[in-house]
Amino acid sequence: MAVDEVPFRPHRVVVLALDGLLPFELGIPHRIFGRPKDAEGRLLYEVVTCSVRPPGPVETDADFAIDVAHGPEALATADTVIVPASYELGPVFEQGVLTDELAAALARIRPGTRLASICTGVYVLAAAGFLDGRPATTHWADAERLQRLFPRVDVDADVLFIDDGDVLTSAGVAAGIDLCLHMVRRDHGTAVANDVARRTVVPPHRDGGQAQYIERPVPDPRQATTTAARAWALDRLHEPILLRDMAERESMSVRTFTRRFREEAGISPGQWLTRQRVERARHLLESSDLSVDRIARDAGFGTAQSMRQHLQAALGVTPTAYRRTFRTGGGREAGSGRPQVAGRAGHRPAGAPV
Repeated sequence: MAVDEVPFRPHRVVVLALDGLLPFELGIPHRIFGRPKDAEGRLLYEVVTCSVRPPGPVETDADFAIDVAHGPEALATADTVIVPASYELGPVFEQGVLTDELAAALARIRPGTRLASICTGVYVLAAAGFLDGRPATTHWADAERLQRLFPRVDVDADVLFIDDGDVLTSAGVAAGIDLCLHMVRRDHGTAVANDVARRTVVPPHRDGGQAQYIERPVPDPRQATTTAARAWALDRLHEPILLRDMAERESMSVRTFTRRFREEAGISPGQWLTRQRVERARHLLESSDLSVDRIARDAGFGTAQSMRQHLQAALGVTPTAYRRTFRTGGGREAGSGRPQVAGRAGHRPAGAPV
């Protein structure tokens, strides 16, 4: 080993299990972060679960408890702390304040640790002051209470998740999968995240800015859908695609197609196309040696300047900086196991295209 070579250490994810937790959401971080490996077959993450008390049972909202092997001291070792949902947060839900036990546990978290919440886990981060003056989301049914209890938090109930750099929050249940995949993608790139999604049999990417509630998530079989038009467009992202071209694929008027598309996807056709092109550009920047100009053309942006503007809006970084991140350590500081902050992907700024 070279004198200045830093030994490999996986990024340590500590999941905080609180009484009343939802077993499904507790398992999400273990499933998503427990899969990624590097080229040498080493696990990129180490995932452990801890309680605010010494090791022992933690109650769930189901008819069983879980036996947690780590106490709050594990929080001091975390590179990322994730707080899943719980329905027994007591004073946190009622007055927006932490119990002494929970406050003492959270005080162990080192400065600079990445923080994330799934669903109502956001109340814990908010009560601890981590979200003051920052955007955050939660399950749409809990958003109004969150805003009322924590007026200094900028609550957005219309998105799946929000990435605000070192603090990330998500809506409920399946949105926790989207958030964890997003963190893997941010840390190690699209190819690694897509492999995890494939093994988990879930969609590889749902943008954080997508609406939580979609009017018609499962198309009515008696009505035409926009599925074929989306598949057609994905094969032609490098070409100019007009709204009327997509509508013609489904034999609909532009007005009907646009309405149906929003009902099914939660966003407009134009926003959807931009997001798909950003994803294509990300993949090519990570996996190819093509020039930025060529990638801009292949992704459908036309010019490098146009692609730069869209990536800056969506990810907070330029194409060159994004490529450099994943060519020098897979998005992590060399040897540290800590992810570099790569913009605010998933946060939907007011009035800005995603």
